[in-house]
Formats: sequence, C-alpha cells, structure tokens
Amino acid sequence: MSITVLEGKRFAEMVIQGANHLSSNAKYVDALNVFPVPDGDTGTNMNLSMTSGAKEVQNNIQSHIGKVGLSLSKGLLMGARGNSGVILSQLFRGFSKSIEQKESITGKDFAEALQFGVETAYKAVMKPVEGTILTVAKDAAKKGLQAAEQHDDIITILEEVVKEANASLNRTPDLLPVLKEVGVVDSGGQGLVFVYEGFLAELKGEKLPDTVKAVVSMNELVNAEHHKNVHSVINTDDIEFGYCTEFMVRLEQEKLGNKPFSEEEFRKDLSSYGDSLLVIADDEMVKIHIHSNVPGEVLTYGQKYGNLIKMKIENMREQHSTLVENAEKEATAAYSAPKEQKEYGIVTVSMGSGIAELFKSIGAHYVIEGGQTMNPSTEDIVNAIQKVHAKKVFILPNNKNIIMAAEQAVDVLGDHVVVIPSKTVPQGMAALLAFNPSATKMDANTKSMTSAMEHVKTGQITYAVRDTNIDGLAIETGDFMGIADGKIVVKSKKKLESAQKLLTSMINEDAEILTIIKGEDASDEDVAALASFVEEEFSDVEVEIHDGNQPLYAFIFSIE
Repeated sequence: MSITVLEGKRFAEMVIQGANHLSSNAKYVDALNVFPVPDGDTGTNMNLSMTSGAKEVQNNIQSHIGKVGLSLSKGLLMGARGNSGVILSQLFRGFSKSIEQKESITGKDFAEALQFGVETAYKAVMKPVEGTILTVAKDAAKKGLQAAEQHDDIITILEEVVKEANASLNRTPDLLPVLKEVGVVDSGGQGLVFVYEGFLAELKGEKLPDTVKAVVSMNELVNAEHHKNVHSVINTDDIEFGYCTEFMVRLEQEKLGNKPFSEEEFRKDLSSYGDSLLVIADDEMVKIHIHSNVPGEVLTYGQKYGNLIKMKIENMREQHSTLVENAEKEATAAYSAPKEQKEYGIVTVSMGSGIAELFKSIGAHYVIEGGQTMNPSTEDIVNAIQKVHAKKVFILPNNKNIIMAAEQAVDVLGDHVVVIPSKTVPQGMAALLAFNPSATKMDANTKSMTSAMEHVKTGQITYAVRDTNIDGLAIETGDFMGIADGKIVVKSKKKLESAQKLLTSMINEDAEILTIIKGEDASDEDVAALASFVEEEFSDVEVEIHDGNQPLYAFIFSIE
C-alpha cells in the first residue's frame, strides 16, 4: 500500500486518531512528569489541547487539506493548556500555515510542513530547552525531510518520522540531566510521539491498542450534567435530588484490606444514593460527583475507602432559583445601553475559593479558577479578558505552566493586553499590590509589577505521589515535600515538620513578613503550631494568615 497524495478527509481522520491515541495514554504521560507532586499534568494538558483541535477538525471535514489544517490550528490555539499544549498548538500552527493554500499535499509537502511547524514553535518559546518536546519534534522533522528526498510514499516518510521521534525521545535524558536523575523520558515529547503514532496508524489502516474516545475533564462532565439536570426550563420544585455533592477519596490500603478497589462496585453502590453520578478513578484517587438528598451518607460511604478531600456540597434548589433570577436580569440587561469600558482590568488565575477572594480584595476584576492540574486554556483566558471590559488589561498567570497560554491570548486580542509573568500566587499578589491605577502608561505598571515579584519568596508544602531521587533527596511516596521557589529542598514523613524545615531554610535576616495561606488539607491546629514556631524562632518576622482553601498544597508561604 502506498499513498503519494494526502487530501483533507484522510488528514482529518489522522488528526482524530492521533488525538484518540494521546487520550488513551494521557495518564501515562502525566506519570512522566519529573517532580513527584500530585499535579503532574502534561498528559492532561496535551490531551485537552489536541482534543480541542480534533473537535474543530471533526466539525469541518472536507477534501481541501489546507482548510482542514486551519481548523486544526484554530482548535488547538483556543484549546491550548499549559506549556506543552501551547507548544503542540504552535507545532501544528506552523504545519497548517505551510499547507493552507493546498487542496492536497505530497510527501515532500508533508515533511516540509513538519519542519515549518518546528520553526514556528521554536520562535514561540522565549528560551527553548533541548531534551523536550521541541527536540523530539525537530529531530523527527529533520528525518522526515531526509526521507522525502528518497521516497514519495507518505506512509514511508511518516514511518521514518515516528521511528526518529521515538529515538529522539529516548535520548532526552542525555540532554536534560534531571530526566536522567529521575529515570524518565520527557513527558511532552512522549505525548507528541503518541500523536504521530496515531497519524501513522490511520494512514496504514491499523487499529492501535486501547484506543478510546477522547476523554474530557471531570469539570466538563459535571457542567454537562448540570446543564442537563438543572436547566432554567424546569421548576425549582421539580428537582428530585437537591444536593450537588462533589468530593475525592484518597484510597488507603488499610481500609481496602486485601480486597482491591473496584470502580465498578463503587459506582454501583453509590448509584443508590441519587442520580447524575460520575466516578473517575486511578490507583490512588477517586473523584465523585452525584446529586443526592443524603450527601452525608454519600460521604460516609466514600470514607470506607480512604480519606475524604476537596468536599463540596451545594443546594441545587437554591442554585436553580438564583440561576433563573440571574437569567432574567441578564435578559433585561441585554436591552440596556452597553457598559462603559473601564481604564484598567486585572485578570488573575488561582485555585481555592479563599485565594480567589484574596485576589479580588486587593483589586483583581476577574479570577479564573485554575492552576496546578487545572491549567486554563487560551480560550478561557481570552473570554476572561473580554469580560472585564477594559481598555487595558493585565494578566497574572501565577503558574509557570500558564504563562505561555496567557501570552497566546495576547496574540489573539492585541497589545492592549500585557502578561505579568507571575509563577506563583505570592508573586501574583505582590505584583497586584504594586499596580497603580492612576498610571497613564501600561509600561510604568508593567515595570513596577514585574519588579515587585522579585522581592517575594514562595514556599509550598505538598505530598509525593511516587518514589524518586531528585536534587540529592531520596523521596518516598507519601512524603511531605517543601518546595522553595520551584525547587524541592526538604522532605519529611510529617506535614508540620516539613513546613518548619522549609521555613527555616527560607527565612533569613532580611525577612519581614511571612504570609501563610492555608490549604484544604491543613488544620487550624497546624496553622497555629506554625505561627508559634515562627514566633519562637524568628521573633522579628510578622505573620499573616489567610484561608486559601487550595487543593493539593497544604501550605503556601509568601516571604517578603
């Protein structure tokens, strides 16, 4: 079998197969993240990004391959999440740009498009790092060009691309020492290999193992359920199960005993408590969404399997009444004169209701829910910017994995939007406090807000999800790790001990203020003990305490 010309419909099937193969292996890609923190999300981000591109393609299947490529580029651009998702979108943005005028392409065209995609992605990254998805894409594209000089069969060319992509992936630990130290290949590069393997399988008419329909996030599933069950066309009194109950169970071997956890049995038992049940599970965690009249009994059942975290119970009858009322207000407002644009708008990203309120209290106009494990897409950020309705907008990502998506949003909307590259919540807060609403030029605020970030240190306490050796520390699953400005510096079996060690390593004679942001996994007693520790050991440091309610990170520390 030989294919020398590729048209749009066949390319669309390649994209869909590539997205499905990545989706099937997203958890594996997540597991390759170097840090053993519970929020490794490269696979999740790449999956959601590629799925967005594939959905756009699926809605615009046609024979003109250039137009199919534009659909892919558009879907990836707006759906891009995290650095890996943004780089993936740039690879196919360049690829699609190269073929946009062509009704069909040859093997040489295909190889040249891969190369143009690589060049586009490298330009989009401020400081390209070798040993990442960029290197895998570059090596594979180079091999594709070499193969295209000798063959006109696109299958043969793509076989060489996939072969070299795998070889390049296996070389990534030689280019990035941290990969070799931890004993993994680059997660983004692995994600790209899965996409290319899906392309090739579709061209050859092969079925890949374990290929499933592209997955969506729990949030998307929950939103779909709410849309289906709590819609404005029904009466509030008609809602049968009144409490939307969401929580997670961290599985405990002691409670499971010798019997392995059965997701099927768990789902079956919970179904008797209500409707709209969704259960997503892996080896360590189960996430549950259910509408029930007895949320307490639901939580009690879940507790049989382990510790409960991230619990949220909402009265849907009250929610529905508010939804209808707000819909009526919005309908009325639609006939009102448009609001006047404010001079400045601030968009920020955070996880945890307490941190969101904290940002709003110091001047944020719109807070996007997201952060670790929940990187907002380019489209999420674009929508938020438009909602603040301002002439000039500053974005505070507060996470290094969101900065590129924010910068891509700027490309979409124009230069009235500026990204202040905050990598942590404390940096974002310091930048926002430095904002001067009376400044007439954006440059002045950009400079002062960026400068303010340099004067704050960030500490975080979280737990390890796997054994590893990194930066000279032997870390075991369940250890509490202390992270100082992105680097794991201490670890302990005890949460409080790890927090005390971290603060001791970070607080110096220049420190004046310590802000403790309490997460949902920390107790008031833990916070009180930490405050007493600082008072005894660092009497000159003023302590401020806020309830951030953030998941996964028991404490976030800001030291100024």
